[in-house]
Amino acid sequence: MEFKHKSVLLEETVDNLNIKSDGIYVDGTLGGAGHACEVCKRLSDKGRFIGFDQDADAIQAAGERLKDYADRVTVIRSNYCYMADELKKRGISSVDGILLDLGVSSYQLDNAKRGFTYRENVPLDMRMDQRQKRTAADIVNQYSEKELYRIIRDYGEEQFAQNIAKHICLARQEAPIETTGELIEIIKHAIPARIRATGGHPAKKTFQAIRIELNQELDVLKDSLDGMIELLNKGGRLCVITFHSLEDRIVKTIFRRNENPCICPPDFPVCVCGRESRGIMINRKPIVPTREEIEANKRAKSSKLRVFERR
Repeated sequence: MEFKHKSVLLEETVDNLNIKSDGIYVDGTLGGAGHACEVCKRLSDKGRFIGFDQDADAIQAAGERLKDYADRVTVIRSNYCYMADELKKRGISSVDGILLDLGVSSYQLDNAKRGFTYRENVPLDMRMDQRQKRTAADIVNQYSEKELYRIIRDYGEEQFAQNIAKHICLARQEAPIETTGELIEIIKHAIPARIRATGGHPAKKTFQAIRIELNQELDVLKDSLDGMIELLNKGGRLCVITFHSLEDRIVKTIFRRNENPCICPPDFPVCVCGRESRGIMINRKPIVPTREEIEANKRAKSSKLRVFERR
C-alpha cells in the first residue's frame, strides 16, 4: 500500500516556522514528508533538515519524497522524545525551528493491517513503531477493569467508559479479544442503542484511548516540549499541530508556563523566584483550518496549530 498522507495546516505551519534559508529545522513526526517538502524547498544548500519518525513505512516514503533534497536531509527512525540526544550525536546542539504533527497518519488509519481502524475486522495492533512488542491486544486482554476504565475515560473522554471496561473484561473471560471487529461488537453492546444511533462510530473514542495508551502519546508529548524549547535558537519557533483536546491542553499549558514561569505569589511587587521567560506564544488562540481545507480533507477538522517563539 502506498504511503499517502495529506498534511494539515500546511501553509500555516511552514509560514509560522519563519524559515531562514541556511537554518536547521527538525520535524519530529515526519510521516509522508508533506510539511518536510515545503520546509526543504525554502532551504539553501547550507540549510539542514532532520526528520524523525518511528514508522518504517513512513521513513521509506519520506526518503523517496525527499530524495531531491538528499544533500541537506537526515532521516532518523526514532521517537521525537529522543530528539536532543539524536541531534547531539550528529553535532547539533541548537536549531532554528521544530514542528510536530501529532496523531495518526492517514496511511496508518487506512492501512487495515496496522490495526488502527474500526471499519474493518483485523488483528488488534495499533503500534506506531512496529519494533515494539506490546500491541493493543495486550492492553485489551491484560489490563484490569479499573485500568481500562481509566484510560477509556481519560484518553477517550468516553461517557460509557465504565460499562465498556466491564464488558471487555466479561468477554475476555470466554476467549481472548484478538481483532478490531470483536472489540467493536463488545463496545456496541456496552453503549445504549439510542446513543449509538447518533454521532460518530461508537468505537472511535475507545480506540483512540487504547492507541494513546499503547504508544504513550500524551506522556511523550508532556515530557518533550520543554526540551524542544530549550533546543531553539533565539527567534526559533516550535509549531505543534494537535488533533484532540487532550493534546491541545498539554501544548497550551506548557507554552504558557514557558512564557510566564514565575511562581511568586500574585501580591509580590517584584519577582523573586528567578524564573525567566523563555519566549512567547505567537497565537493566543490556536490556528485552525479553513472551511476549504476541511471540505478537501475531513481529517483536518479537529486540527489546531499553536506556535511558540524562543526569546
